[in-house]
Amino acid sequence: MKKLLTNVFFVLIFFTSNSQEINFIEYDLDNGLHVILHQDNRAPVITTSVLYHVGSKDEEEGRTGFAHFFEHLLFEGTQNIEGGEWFKIVEANGGSNNAYTTDDSTYYYEVFPSNKLELSLWMESERMLHPIIRQEDRIELQEGVVKEEKNFRLDNAPYGYLLYAVRSKLFRSHPYGRLTIGLDKDLEAANLDDFKKFNERYHKPNNAALVVAGDIEIEETKELVKKYFADIPSSGDVKRNLPKEEPITETITSTWYDPNIQVPALLVGYITPKMSSREARVLNLLSTYLSDGKSSVLYKKMVDDKKMALAVQTINLAQEDYGTYLMLALPVGDNTLEDLLSEIDIEVEKVQKDLISDRDLEKLQNSLETQFVNRNSSVEGIANSLADYYTFYGDTSLINSELDIYRSITKEEIREVANKYLKPNQRVILDYLPGDDNNKTTIE
Repeated sequence: MKKLLTNVFFVLIFFTSNSQEINFIEYDLDNGLHVILHQDNRAPVITTSVLYHVGSKDEEEGRTGFAHFFEHLLFEGTQNIEGGEWFKIVEANGGSNNAYTTDDSTYYYEVFPSNKLELSLWMESERMLHPIIRQEDRIELQEGVVKEEKNFRLDNAPYGYLLYAVRSKLFRSHPYGRLTIGLDKDLEAANLDDFKKFNERYHKPNNAALVVAGDIEIEETKELVKKYFADIPSSGDVKRNLPKEEPITETITSTWYDPNIQVPALLVGYITPKMSSREARVLNLLSTYLSDGKSSVLYKKMVDDKKMALAVQTINLAQEDYGTYLMLALPVGDNTLEDLLSEIDIEVEKVQKDLISDRDLEKLQNSLETQFVNRNSSVEGIANSLADYYTFYGDTSLINSELDIYRSITKEEIREVANKYLKPNQRVILDYLPGDDNNKTTIE
């Protein structure tokens, strides 16, 4: 019965929000913590989340992997939550939780029945105020977990290093060219003081956004936020002075050998503008036009009609400082990677020369609207969006106006942006090839 009730709670969180504006309030505590509250009483569910503005790009050279390491470590207990008890507490109270790390952020969240609001705030305040960082058990345990995840997601996964293989060539100065999960040797070389300094600098209220969304009462929630977070001390201001990336002016070619694959892959990458720019949104529309769905230009041509590719995909991976426009294709039969590149270039050149049709533009805007609505169809998704818009765009209200930006993009802008950023001399072309134990690309 308990499991059934829990499942009911999670079914209830998926509700459509496309017909209503997402209301919220936001404010800062004296210690710098930014608080965002969204009240929606249609289902008895809440999401409590904390986004720390720290990711792998903030790590020092020779000490990579810290951000992802802490994603795991901060689930391992606090001064008031014994090791191994975090997940048991969440499950016993009908909730679920998770976290993720990117190059730009670390995000934690819990989904609970709404009568567990105070519990969720207490647990996140414990994570922020009272983490235990001990050499003898926590660090050794989590080093093992991190290494195992790396083996699962990268070392032993087919095409596991696709993104890194391209970005390590695109970003030669900026830390986006590093491996997000970090290097084993860097974690092994780190000492206890290294970990404590990283935690003290980045996992503090003045470098975080707290979001509570769902079945709450605003004034009650504000009092509980004050109770559990107002007295947490802040750290010094986080100042970033990351190196700028010089533009690529000549095509870079490279090869990567992966013993976990049998079918080679073509990878093409370009450096594109940061996520908050209008041009990044235009590139999102362009990638949808080229390869999103079976009716898209590249899929229909290369997979359906000519049957020369098993798969083809383009995507604009926009981040806080830069974006990566990535093209991927897997050949069929005797078709070569050069054949695939030629076909892709033909379609890109068409977009650079001719305007897409009014009907295609309408389809693109409808597709992006569907994606936006799907992301914000639950309190969990809304909480994530609110945290992202505040942290990376500096405008939380974009949760209600982002679609207007996409609707205002013109066919002329798509052509202009394609010409500006998808030039052949501004890219990396990488052959991702089958290898073996004696012929594989390794990371030093």
